[in-house]
Amino acid sequence: MSARPDAVKKRIAMFFLAMLVIIAGLAGRIAWLQFVEGGRLAKRVQGQLADIRDLKTPRGAIYDSKGRELAISFMAKSLYANPGELSVSPDEAARLLAPALGMKPEKIQALLASPAAFVWIKRTLEPEEAKAVSAIIAEHHLKGLAFIEESKRYYPNKSLAAQVLGFVGVDDVGLEGIEQAYDKLIRAENTRQILETDSQGTPILNSVLNYDSARPGRKIYLTIDSAIQLIVEQSLDKAMARTKAKAAVAIVMNPRTGEILAMASRPGFDPNHFERFSAEDWRNRAISIVYEPGSTFKSIVAAAAIQEKVVRPEDVFFDRGYVEVSGRRIGNWDHKSRGRITFTDAVKFSVNTPFVEVGERLGAGRLNEYARAFGFGRPTGIGLPGEEEGILFNPAKMLASDVATMAIGQSIAVTPLQLLTAVAALANGGVLLKPQIVKEIDNGDGTVITCSPQVVRQVVTPDTARTVVGLLEKVIAEGAGRAAAVPGYRFAGKTGTAEKPNPSSAGYEKGHYIASFVGFGPLENPQLAALVVIDDPVGEYYGGEVAGPVFSEIMSATLRYLTIPPTVGAAGALSGPPAPLPPSQGQTGRTAVRKAAPRPVPGPGQAVVPDVTGRSIREAGQLLTEAGLAFIPSGAGTAVRQSVPPNAIVPLGTEVTVEFQIRR
Repeated sequence: MSARPDAVKKRIAMFFLAMLVIIAGLAGRIAWLQFVEGGRLAKRVQGQLADIRDLKTPRGAIYDSKGRELAISFMAKSLYANPGELSVSPDEAARLLAPALGMKPEKIQALLASPAAFVWIKRTLEPEEAKAVSAIIAEHHLKGLAFIEESKRYYPNKSLAAQVLGFVGVDDVGLEGIEQAYDKLIRAENTRQILETDSQGTPILNSVLNYDSARPGRKIYLTIDSAIQLIVEQSLDKAMARTKAKAAVAIVMNPRTGEILAMASRPGFDPNHFERFSAEDWRNRAISIVYEPGSTFKSIVAAAAIQEKVVRPEDVFFDRGYVEVSGRRIGNWDHKSRGRITFTDAVKFSVNTPFVEVGERLGAGRLNEYARAFGFGRPTGIGLPGEEEGILFNPAKMLASDVATMAIGQSIAVTPLQLLTAVAALANGGVLLKPQIVKEIDNGDGTVITCSPQVVRQVVTPDTARTVVGLLEKVIAEGAGRAAAVPGYRFAGKTGTAEKPNPSSAGYEKGHYIASFVGFGPLENPQLAALVVIDDPVGEYYGGEVAGPVFSEIMSATLRYLTIPPTVGAAGALSGPPAPLPPSQGQTGRTAVRKAAPRPVPGPGQAVVPDVTGRSIREAGQLLTEAGLAFIPSGAGTAVRQSVPPNAIVPLGTEVTVEFQIRR
């Protein structure tokens, strides 16, 4: 009997021993988890019960010099899928979503059939698309589909200044133009938000535990004036239609500051839908093409020769119509012989043979030295991507024929911006300025970076510059550039007609030319310099006849917009629009005839304000500038109101502010 209590005691002891072992094991496990694995497990739990979200922040806006919006951003929904969590088959989901997204069902089906855990279906949906997809998801209780907010870029003026602005890809990265050049400044940092969630990932009371505020995108203010840009683009569009040219470029600059007021290329594109256009359409031809400048370069040669005192305006040359240099015959553009001719007339009528002799007097070294001093042969440094440096000779390797051809603007290559910048130096007393496209950068913290004019160098003396300006004025007043005249104002300029090099062999393409005109004024106080380049026009191809009228049209409209009064004659270009035609007397037939309401008739120096409500920015601008009024757009979209009522009679050059709104 005594053995039985001992057995019981033994079992109790074993039980307590087992319990002690278990407790010790648990205590050891707890200690391990608490002190060794504690940090890692705490992070793991936090990851399971918290949702860390990177909230997208819109890019900084881009404005013109007057604060008008050129590029803005807003938040848009992007649709993504977790294919493994779909509550319906990929075929069924694709069938439901395709109409709302405007995509082919088979493309959506292929995305949804992916083995990946995350796939984009469509980025930055339009508001109507997002609303329709949300309704489909709710109606059919679709799982595995959701939205992410992303920044979407919008260009309210569509193709206006497209090559300058560039565009933004679906990942909010700038790919061309200002968008690319200043991407790091414009693109905002993402905002990080940490939410406490339950085990299903649902935020608890939407409580925000942490909110790391990020730097907003900086705002960029350009030197571009969208009203002048519109004038230039409309003129280029008409020139393209009239000449059936392959391409065209026009730039307007303030020669006193180097600020670019307008820069346009054709063909153009809409950056809102850049993927629908070719890379060739995206090119900013003002900086990315090089071409032989032809006779426009003679203005630079003349400045160098007068500065070096190898020629005077009154010097006389004998023109036989051609000249032989190292076995190469160089003739005049019109194949005419003028006999005795002064250097003034050689500039005025763009005669080649005197310039060949002037080039010989300068020599290869000085000719290239001045070309480089005027900014040729290297990028201008404007800060836009894709700028070419142009092509100049190595003076040590130049033949006599190379000197001759360079003196008349052949066998070298320049960009349009290089040429305009160089000629603008003549307008401001011989000072070469760095061209400027950005006016201000708003950092968003109360500080603003202002970009001031930058002097590169004094190329020629003010006296030399004045002498050359006098020669170039005669080009427009009496010579080959008369079609570029701006009625009511004194302007100086130079024509240019250049053969196009053959891309597949040496020599030139027969029958293919580049017509150009460069000029500046009003000469009493030059405020505008402009270059027009027409690439491969059909039919007439001389610079004076093809590009000259476009220059005149751009300058006339810009002067009206800037309300710069005429300096020559009575009213010149600002004499007002033509008087309205008399009302129709009616016609026979079934059409009802009503008497037209009397229209206001403007007096001298006056204009009638057109009704632009319901018009696009381009249409409104065209109507107002054609009426001789200054167009000041505000906002984007369609015109809803104007500061001066329709049919009002106002002085020419009156500013009319038009408010635009986007209708969704």
